[in-house]
Amino acid sequence: MIRLRNIFVGFSFFISFGSLAQSFSLKEAIDYAIIHHVQVKNSQIDLQNAGAKINEIKAIGLPQVNGWVQFVNNLSCQRVFIPGRIFNPTAPEGELIAAKFGVENSGFANVGLSQLVFDGTYLLGLKASQVYKDLSVKGVTQSKQQVAENVTKAYYGILVNDKRMQLLQVNVSRLDSLLKETRALNAQGFVEKIDVQRLDVQANNLKTELENVYRLQEMSYSLLKFQMGYPMEESIRLSVSLEQIELQNNLNDLAGPFNYANRIEYSILKTQESLAELDLKSIKAGYLPRLLLNANYGYNAGANAFGDLLSKQWFDNAAISVSLQIPIFDGNSKKYKAVQSANNLQKVRQSFDLLKSSIDFQRSQSTITLKNSLESLKQQKANLTLANEISRVTRVKYQQGVGSNLEVLNAESSIKESQANYFTSLYNALIAKVELEKANGTLYID
Repeated sequence: MIRLRNIFVGFSFFISFGSLAQSFSLKEAIDYAIIHHVQVKNSQIDLQNAGAKINEIKAIGLPQVNGWVQFVNNLSCQRVFIPGRIFNPTAPEGELIAAKFGVENSGFANVGLSQLVFDGTYLLGLKASQVYKDLSVKGVTQSKQQVAENVTKAYYGILVNDKRMQLLQVNVSRLDSLLKETRALNAQGFVEKIDVQRLDVQANNLKTELENVYRLQEMSYSLLKFQMGYPMEESIRLSVSLEQIELQNNLNDLAGPFNYANRIEYSILKTQESLAELDLKSIKAGYLPRLLLNANYGYNAGANAFGDLLSKQWFDNAAISVSLQIPIFDGNSKKYKAVQSANNLQKVRQSFDLLKSSIDFQRSQSTITLKNSLESLKQQKANLTLANEISRVTRVKYQQGVGSNLEVLNAESSIKESQANYFTSLYNALIAKVELEKANGTLYID
């Protein structure tokens, strides 16, 4: 009895402390997880990176301005060989003079501007970066759906365990009452001591099971906090009861038409197809000419002594150039890149049929699983009702002296087994509901 009291004290504390904790409906729990879960946060960072990548590619098409300053010390000036007769008409025929042209120190200061006028790969790169951003957006949606699925399953697990604890407490209370009555009958000599001992063993087993379920519920709350990204040291409670969850509606929703685009995996594959198409076009655009505009303006000066360099006159220079780069032959490099890109595009397109078949199978499987789970749940609920009625009748017979202690124990065991089967079927039905919503793409809509 001391251990049972401790269970109820702990559970009562859990309930009273939970009343001070933040309350969450299923939707509120999912919304909280969408904001706080690391998986979603990381996918949102990837989206920010995709936006930065677009600006990075755009910057390639903007004017590129660079400035530089250079000082050169010619430790040994290069010689230029010229005919000696240029300086001395009497010099022998063929004599060369090694003349030094240049100064020991020189300085340069320039500002250059480069502008990309036309590049086919650049234009396609801009389109690809936008598509890549769309892919990142869908990646965020996929992360949200995964988080929503995990939160929903953890939430349902708590609801089922909570209902199970309530019934176990009723079982413990009923068995304790029967144990007290049997002890009183044993004291009066109407029943044997072994009858008391059998009930005592049954009661202890039931209390142990209740303890285990209580600890399991604590772990279930920890799992929900983890899936929500909620602080583990803080308490939460659920504002939705098991009775508020409708299981039958999911089967009724199957009557409407299904759109494969509802599944984020299909939408992501469409985006990957667009990226593969742009990659192939970009490689082919590499055969087009590139047009560049360059402009430079600067100053230079020279002196034999470094100290005189800054005092000398600096002469300006300027140039504007337009260059057209025409690809002629690259060893067939782009050709083979195009072959690989075309093959990748074909693989993506072939994946659509596989994905559609997979989605159809998931919808069919989850539908059948939910139907079977609901049928099993209906049967197990009827069995539980029947087991409770048998236990009531058996107990009345035992109290009136026309039934045996073993019949009562067997009836209690049947209730315990029926309850276990019922909660297993209930949890399976709830999980099947989640899987069907996931297969239909309706579990979480951003």
